[in-house]
Amino acid sequence: MGKAAKCLVITLSVTAALSSASITHAADLVIAMPNWPSGQATANILKVGIAKEFGLDAEIKELGELTAFVGLESGKVDIHPEVWRPNLDDVVDKYVTQKKVVTLSGRGVDAWQGLCATPAAAKDIKSITDLTDVSKTAALDTDGDGKGELWIGAPTWSSTGIERIRANGYGYAKNLTLVEVEEEVAMAAVDAAVATEQPMVFACYAPHYVFDLHQITRLTEPAYDPRKWKIVSGEDPLWISRSSASVAWPTAHFNIAYASAFGGKHPDVARFLEKVDFTTEEVTQMSYALEVERQKPSDFAEAWVKKNAARIDGWAKP
Repeated sequence: MGKAAKCLVITLSVTAALSSASITHAADLVIAMPNWPSGQATANILKVGIAKEFGLDAEIKELGELTAFVGLESGKVDIHPEVWRPNLDDVVDKYVTQKKVVTLSGRGVDAWQGLCATPAAAKDIKSITDLTDVSKTAALDTDGDGKGELWIGAPTWSSTGIERIRANGYGYAKNLTLVEVEEEVAMAAVDAAVATEQPMVFACYAPHYVFDLHQITRLTEPAYDPRKWKIVSGEDPLWISRSSASVAWPTAHFNIAYASAFGGKHPDVARFLEKVDFTTEEVTQMSYALEVERQKPSDFAEAWVKKNAARIDGWAKP
């Protein structure tokens, strides 16, 4: 065999070995990432923090909420950074309470959900009942079809379906077009509406940067009443038509979730997740950094973990 041929064989062998190594290498764990900014930031902070404290490499996958829970049960997903309740109460009941294949961390972040109005809209629309008044909602019409528009959330969010149920329950679904688009698109529309003094009403939640960026008004509505809040499991294909809600959302909060099997295999990481204690102010800062300052989630997480190194070390202590 000639010298050139031998070099070619060696090169091909090395390349094949490297390719094989890259194919067989897998991350130590998988973190599901939601498609909203604070969830994206938290997923990356957990990835960097776990690598720092335990030397484990995490792969981040953007997944819908129901898909993430199926993954937590099957072992294809190990951690979900932001499980909102009561949005996912039925899913939590199935996987956490009944099957016990998923564990929710004991510490959560208090939250709020409802509808908000830009300053121009808030002049006439102050209560959710105002949305049933066609003379008032006509101002929300931006496409000239005679019906106002109202963003109710991203297509994959469980809260989006519940907002549609609430729209049916209150009656304003009849005279408003309920819009489902990704949050980034909706928030850009809010920015434009405020800048041009265009009335706009939209689904909102806190903690969220929009309250720091604009003078947004929360619409008032009847207090939560469990007798008027009947939400069927989202796994039922007809859950929206079979559900009813004509009151405000109950008190909300969100927690980290992890696969119970993963917690058994890595009790040190499970203890770490149980100690994570983000504040509402920090969650707001996360969403502001990603959506307003346009920071990459991975870059934000690296800087956040470096700045909070001592605190993260505390999370990792037994």
